[in-house]
Amino acid sequence: MCIDIRPVNRMRERSQAGLSLIELIMFIVIVGAGIAGILSVLNVTVQKSADPMIRKQMLAVAESLLEEVELMPFTYCDPTDANVLTATGPTISPTGCATLVEGTTTIPGSEGRGTATPFNNVGDYGGTTGTLIISPLTDISNTAIGMLSGYSATVNVATSSLGGIAAAESLLITVTVTASTGASIALSGYRTRYAPNSTQ
Repeated sequence: MCIDIRPVNRMRERSQAGLSLIELIMFIVIVGAGIAGILSVLNVTVQKSADPMIRKQMLAVAESLLEEVELMPFTYCDPTDANVLTATGPTISPTGCATLVEGTTTIPGSEGRGTATPFNNVGDYGGTTGTLIISPLTDISNTAIGMLSGYSATVNVATSSLGGIAAAESLLITVTVTASTGASIALSGYRTRYAPNSTQ
């Protein structure tokens, strides 16, 4: 008895034939569309990933400047005045300041100290108009900070009443930091004259 195995071999050959050209093209189209969708989402994500870093940097600069200004003395007299520790009011008089009254529109360095230490009180941060523009951002030795070259800041110091505290005894400090992208962030804080004879 003889068995013809040719049909079995034909089926085996067909099952091992692989993909047809149409199946291969469909596979490429489907996978390509999926990859294109994923890459477009990644592209948007990567483009927006710098924004939080810029915002964090602006916030860090604004917090640092606001803290620096708020920690400055707010006395009746300028800290270099001879009567700063004994003055009873913000006037030039025998019981007040000898020559330099603390103000909010003082030109930094114009109080006889030169430019080596131009900021020793809150009023110095107001500039001549109540607003000081810092561009470029510099360190304590007045050297531009290269990594912050795209940022600038303004510090505004203005008298403002706070609750029951009179405007003459309270300052509103607003720091605004702007990045090269045009984004900006502003922080505000108050400084009261709670220790009018302390230079610390």
